[in-house]
Amino acid sequence: MKRIAVVTGGASGIGKAIARRLAEDGFHAVILDRNAEQLKSVVNLYRGAGLDVEGRELDLTDATAVRRLVEDLPSVDALVNNAGLFDERGFFDADPQDFRRMYEINLVAVATLTQAVAAGMRPGGKVVNIASRAYLGARNHIHYVASKAALVGYTRACAMELGPRGILVNAVAPGLIDTPMLRALDPERMAAQLALQPTGRAGRPEDIANAVSFLADPKMEFITGQVIFVDGGKSLGGSGA
Repeated sequence: MKRIAVVTGGASGIGKAIARRLAEDGFHAVILDRNAEQLKSVVNLYRGAGLDVEGRELDLTDATAVRRLVEDLPSVDALVNNAGLFDERGFFDADPQDFRRMYEINLVAVATLTQAVAAGMRPGGKVVNIASRAYLGARNHIHYVASKAALVGYTRACAMELGPRGILVNAVAPGLIDTPMLRALDPERMAAQLALQPTGRAGRPEDIANAVSFLADPKMEFITGQVIFVDGGKSLGGSGA
């Protein structure tokens, strides 16, 4: 039976690249996204390229819908929790609701889906959480930083909980990646961001997809509870962005 990979937030950006790479690796890629129009577009694109994918529209904050979707799937071999929320707030502007909203998507939704999937996951299964280099500390989005730091803690705890079941859990922490959000920055701010990169450039969504591919590979059998930084060396030091 063909291996199944589930990718959340897979209709655009980094998730779109991850879904393609896993399908190229031989997985049947189930792409989850709440944007029905983008989801249909990416599924048609990838099927047109001969890739084995399907799309499922899903609001990850709806726990009942999440459970129903998982019940409708065969056993999942790789789960990639990519969907996430990001916005900027000054330190004194971030209110409790901003924190709750960020945690609901970036942590609680991840936990809900992971628990549902892991219950039926066979030994050898892989969970990959998309964190962020920002969890080390960054300016102007304290609520986002806190949620991604929590996701890293959740990853490590999951690795301990699910290890005895033969399931490996890791995280990938992207740095500055060339997505529409990055391209929306004004030229001055973009230059300032790139100046902090040891490599002098932003990464590509495919760079993240390659790291996920490694962690989701059935041959990868002895790495768990780790965070792989894919950030062009930004995590080596320098002031927070």
